[in-house]
Amino acid sequence: MITIRENVALSPFTTFRIGGVAKYFATVASDADITEALRYAKEHRLRVFVLGGGSNILFSDTGFDGLVIKLENSGIESDGAHIIAGAGATLGDVIAFATGKGLAGMELMAGIPGSVGGAVRGNAGAFGVEIGDLTTEVTCLDTRSMEVKTLAKEACEFSYRKSIFKKNGQLLVLSVKIALTPGDALQIGRIAQETIAKREAKHPQHLSCAGSFFMNPTVTDEKLLEEFYHDTGVRARMNVLPAGWLIDHVGLRGKSVGGARVSDIHPNYILNTGTATAEDVLILSSIVKQRVRTQLGIRLMEEPQLVGF
Repeated sequence: MITIRENVALSPFTTFRIGGVAKYFATVASDADITEALRYAKEHRLRVFVLGGGSNILFSDTGFDGLVIKLENSGIESDGAHIIAGAGATLGDVIAFATGKGLAGMELMAGIPGSVGGAVRGNAGAFGVEIGDLTTEVTCLDTRSMEVKTLAKEACEFSYRKSIFKKNGQLLVLSVKIALTPGDALQIGRIAQETIAKREAKHPQHLSCAGSFFMNPTVTDEKLLEEFYHDTGVRARMNVLPAGWLIDHVGLRGKSVGGARVSDIHPNYILNTGTATAEDVLILSSIVKQRVRTQLGIRLMEEPQLVGF
């Protein structure tokens, strides 16, 4: 049986460390708990937000006037070269589990924060690997009909930072089945540690932020693509330019609004320097989007989910 708490601060549950309070809050550790929490919300006519690892979320300063359901269905098991993980499991724990089993494929995603459910919803990835590439099926709950469904990879509609679960908010990820390849555990672990070190070198991972704030856009301006090549020595793959490079290009590295700041190290990170409000972050992101659009003709899209606004 679940416990419904009232007026729970949300900021500690996010990597941004920003947000007001949830009017109601419940932690769920099983599919049955999730169903119970959703039925409670329906009976009391409450809005619902399902929270995973909190790594790609910006909560409003006024919080959430409804029920926040915190997923902690974090079981992980293996079936040959497949791993089945609950949506509440952290991506780090799944990668560590895979490494221990000598299963390769996820190590280039090491260091990505957040939960498996959130990773599937946003098709998280790094260094050329996305979780959608490895997923074979996703078990989900249709929160309207309360029907449990299992979707094959093709039905999940994975694309860059998108999936059917992001497009269709009524589909809640319960678990994911991932196909990996047998390999040497020591080598897999070494690659995972090297990947984490690369991420740390790009930007200290302990800082309060949501990771990359904007999605990398596809660019058609040949002049800008050539400028990127001359600046970095790298050709833009599929004409996709790093949002951080664009933000730096328009002179916004280090730009601050209140306690929010564009990172001096990685300009696609917006940091909470300690006192940032959600309003600070939104104003700063608006400045970035407007400057990039005005000067370069490119529209940036936020990656984090904005909740309670």
